[in-house]
Amino acid sequence: LMQEADKTTRETQLVEFEAQVLLNFEGAYKQSELKEAFQKLIDKHVRQMILDKGMRPDGRKAGDVRPLSVEVGLLPRTHGSALFTRGQTQALTIATLGAPGEEQIIETMSEEGTKRFMHHYNFPPFSTGEVKPVRGASRREIGHGALAERALLPVIPSQEQFPYTIRLVSEILSSNGSSSMASTCGATLALMDAGVPIVNPVAGIAMGLVTDDKGKFCVLTDLQGLEDFAGDMDFKIAGTKNGITAIQLDVKIDGLTPEIIATTFAQAKEGRDFIMETMLKTIAEPR
Repeated sequence: LMQEADKTTRETQLVEFEAQVLLNFEGAYKQSELKEAFQKLIDKHVRQMILDKGMRPDGRKAGDVRPLSVEVGLLPRTHGSALFTRGQTQALTIATLGAPGEEQIIETMSEEGTKRFMHHYNFPPFSTGEVKPVRGASRREIGHGALAERALLPVIPSQEQFPYTIRLVSEILSSNGSSSMASTCGATLALMDAGVPIVNPVAGIAMGLVTDDKGKFCVLTDLQGLEDFAGDMDFKIAGTKNGITAIQLDVKIDGLTPEIIATTFAQAKEGRDFIMETMLKTIAEPR
């Protein structure tokens, strides 16, 4: 059951299995306790598969990236657009260029000024197959947008070289792990499609981790949702061929050892290089 690669199919089968478990133990235990125990069992099984057998839920090896698909220029009336798909995560990023007078005005208690490069991120409920009200941007959406923006900021050309105001909007169409890094890749492609002379293209990837109490660990390239929930780390790393431009780390254990960190960065570079190679096959440089 846990080796079903398709997220929707796997979740449907898990819901049906959970319903059978609840029915069989009805009256003997509280429903909330049964659900909690069921989730712990799923997490334990996923961790054992990875640590003992080296097998991930979708059949990948630890260092494998999910299948990639890249398309640019798909929206005819925008300055730049790109569709980046990695497994069941898909981001559509739109680039819009404006005059210098359209820079965002920043007025806070601590600073005043303008902002000429913006990246905004939207995560509609349908991207995870849910039906919810669509309201303003959540803290998560603001944070993911800011992470991708920070990753791209070092490669944005100077105002003297390229005086336009630049706005990127990433719309997450489907999500199963690291949509912020998909947005980073989509944003790079949309910028190049719009003819923005970026210094270097940027690619991003999310790394996961599973550990045990004996010091054994396994670093996972291209983290997906199930591995995130059951695992110990979500380490997002974005960068160019020359180095890292942004990182974000969520960790559930007491800390990371130097060996884990070194392995993560080395494995992430291999994954980023693979993603970058696929991106550059579609568009090698800014138009």
